[in-house]
Amino acid sequence: MQAERLEYFRKLLMERLEALVNEASKTMSDMTDEEETFPDPTDRASVESDRNFLLRIRDRERKLISKIQEALDRIDKGTYGICEECGEEISEQRLMARPVTTLCIDCKTSQEDDERRRGE
Repeated sequence: MQAERLEYFRKLLMERLEALVNEASKTMSDMTDEEETFPDPTDRASVESDRNFLLRIRDRERKLISKIQEALDRIDKGTYGICEECGEEISEQRLMARPVTTLCIDCKTSQEDDERRRGE
């Protein structure tokens, strides 16, 4: 991949990483700042349900942060955009859709087909 395109993807990944880290920090700050009392148990249950949902989202984002950091490492090592399965170049369209991907579309499709056959 050309150096110009690698820098484009580095910038894209860094922006996404920064946004995710900022959201995580905001969530932590909001959760530690809130000391609400609820006279109605239903209100309390609703707030707890919303918090649990938000924490599940943040957990998924935490995993995405890890994948972004791994993608940035691959850019540094010169292996970004190379399929880990077959060693072929991953199409730029696929990288645009999922910049953290490690598999080309053919290998990913094959992997998903195998998972369906095994019932995973």
